[in-house]
Amino acid sequence: MPQTLSTREANLFRTVIRHYEEKQYKRGLKAAEQILKKNPKHGDTMSMKALIMNSQGKTEEAFALAKEALTIDMKSHICWHVYGILYRQHKNFDEAIKAYKFALKLEPESQQIQRDLAVLQVQIRDYQGYVQSRFAMLKAKPHLRQNWTALAIAYQLEGSLEQAENILTTYEKSMTNVPLKTDQEHSEALLYKNTIIAERGDIQRALEHLESDCKNCLDRLAVMEMRARYLGQLNRKEEAAKAWRALLDRNPEHPEYYKGLIEALEIDEKDEAALKAIYDEYAAKYPRSDAAKRLPLNFLTGDSFKAAAKSYLTNMLDRGVPSVFANLKHLYSDEAKKAAVLALAEEYLKEHKGSEQANGDSSKGVGAALYFLAQHYNYHLSRDLAKAMEYVEQAIELDPKNVDFHMTKARIFKHQGDTAKASEAMDHARRLDTKDRYINSKAAKYQLRNNENEKALETMGLFTRAETVGGPLADLTDMQCMWFLTEDGEAWQRRGNTGLALKRFTTIHNIFDIWQEDQFDFHSFSLRKGQIRAYVDMIRWEDSIREHPFYFRAALDAVKLYLDMFEKQQAAANGTNGTGEATNGDDAAEKKKAAKKARKEAQKAEREAAEKAAKQDPNKATAKKDEEPKKKDDDPNGLKLAATTDPLGDAMKFLDNILQFSPKNIEGQIAGFDVYIRRKKYLLALRCLNAAQALNPEHPRVKEQYAELQKAVESLDDAVSVKVKEVLKAKFSS
Repeated sequence: MPQTLSTREANLFRTVIRHYEEKQYKRGLKAAEQILKKNPKHGDTMSMKALIMNSQGKTEEAFALAKEALTIDMKSHICWHVYGILYRQHKNFDEAIKAYKFALKLEPESQQIQRDLAVLQVQIRDYQGYVQSRFAMLKAKPHLRQNWTALAIAYQLEGSLEQAENILTTYEKSMTNVPLKTDQEHSEALLYKNTIIAERGDIQRALEHLESDCKNCLDRLAVMEMRARYLGQLNRKEEAAKAWRALLDRNPEHPEYYKGLIEALEIDEKDEAALKAIYDEYAAKYPRSDAAKRLPLNFLTGDSFKAAAKSYLTNMLDRGVPSVFANLKHLYSDEAKKAAVLALAEEYLKEHKGSEQANGDSSKGVGAALYFLAQHYNYHLSRDLAKAMEYVEQAIELDPKNVDFHMTKARIFKHQGDTAKASEAMDHARRLDTKDRYINSKAAKYQLRNNENEKALETMGLFTRAETVGGPLADLTDMQCMWFLTEDGEAWQRRGNTGLALKRFTTIHNIFDIWQEDQFDFHSFSLRKGQIRAYVDMIRWEDSIREHPFYFRAALDAVKLYLDMFEKQQAAANGTNGTGEATNGDDAAEKKKAAKKARKEAQKAEREAAEKAAKQDPNKATAKKDEEPKKKDDDPNGLKLAATTDPLGDAMKFLDNILQFSPKNIEGQIAGFDVYIRRKKYLLALRCLNAAQALNPEHPRVKEQYAELQKAVESLDDAVSVKVKEVLKAKFSS
């Protein structure tokens, strides 16, 4: 039988909840203990105590206490709500939803439980459940606009666009007061409704709504862009042209605006003169616009191209713009344009030889031309590294302290395959400007490419926060600096430190998990702030977040490393080292030595962190809120990851995401085949092989894998089902 509290204890229980919400965990725990002293079987207090303990990092004790509270008071909505919160915080979303729904049955009017359930449903993309939850919240509080908007979003995400529009229209009709023109929430809601109408395919009505209801919306740029786009889709070319011109007057650097104007004017893409006239008009109107002068180079040919390229290149070299080569290198896919650009740069250099100083600035004129030619010959489509080095040396002789020149020299060394010289040259460039974060990062990257992990971390430490516990690496991890973690992992992999390599790749995997979890903060925040269109874009972006090249690269590295570990384990089990030679105790000794070294490094890092903490001012005022306990990393050097007995099983958490989100990348399909064939999942291996063949049947690894699968099929044992054998044999008989 659940215990009831006196008035004083009920007030004390409310303070427990308040302390928890304000993150004053010690005070909350103390108040809970006071209640439990007199009422040791009060389920609600036990649940709140469990919640506080969980926030202090005592997960197992918290779950045990929450379960005990439920056994005492099964009909308490607080006990079930807390149970759901615990499961949610530990990412067991299915169990959390069950607990929330049970809590709602006991307390149907609770807005907090309903909100928590709705947030969790949209997080796991249960849109049907989300619609039901949002509908219930709207019925409970129909006067709140955000409840109407949230239900419209739920219908849109579910695919019921008509329902979404109707919900927004119903709320607009129910409004008694005319919103102010400065009402951001109303403005965003109108634009959101317009996007739904357009998404339904009714462009004419979307345009009418835009011109009538959205004419005073605060996001003027969005209104102008949508109007220009709608007019173009409706073939109202003259009006569309005016709309695109208005946008170009606002921003003459936007390439899509030029493209929209050309489509509206119905200019043939082969009519160079008419196309150039458009760009010349805006080049004359806005002399400082780079796009109006650069974009014509994409379609001009012959003498017209040479004249335009000469004008553009001369202007940029005279001004010493460092990015001129980056602006033009996309033209190098056309051999004629590549040759023309080279001839123009050499002609410019020849004409200006002898006037090395342009107004006392050696990075302009001749210096800029030498720099351009060095980059030209360093580029993969026009590579001649000897000439590139010759030009960059001349540029450095002209201006020995120019950072860009030294960076290019480092890149040339890199392309020559000399990573040591490249690292040294880039570090020299860094020392020329020690306040530049970009060149500092470049130097660290080149050090990592040269397997100088410790030196690279020291270099990055020049720009990290000195007070961070754990040093530069902890700060870089907190800041989610993925390029560094990837390069660091690959360097450790080359050095044979499997543990640290896997640690870095797993850290990147975890960062993407954090990004997904960060959505929790925006499900409610975006509605409160009225940022609806951005919120819907975020939801759709999150659905394909692991397509990102950063994730694919780290995941593929991890899969390859696990495959290598599997091969070594197999070789060790067979008594060979993978090359057919018998093994001895050397490998075991090396592993023991590496583990000992890693332990020493971890102990050193802990000592440094402790010393840093001890140096901090003990008299410094402490924060009122209890800090969330930072989870201690019990495997900082990846020793547990490297000690896995099932490397192929561990590889699957990376491989599943590769195959799901990057199916068009042949490297991912090849890695998938390698894992599945070793796990004897022949049909899944066949699926990866078929996908790889569809992408590039001439890829050498595809042909090797075809032969490998054929050999495996010929030696199938009786453990494989008859149907599987038939499918596999049909592949080769065809």
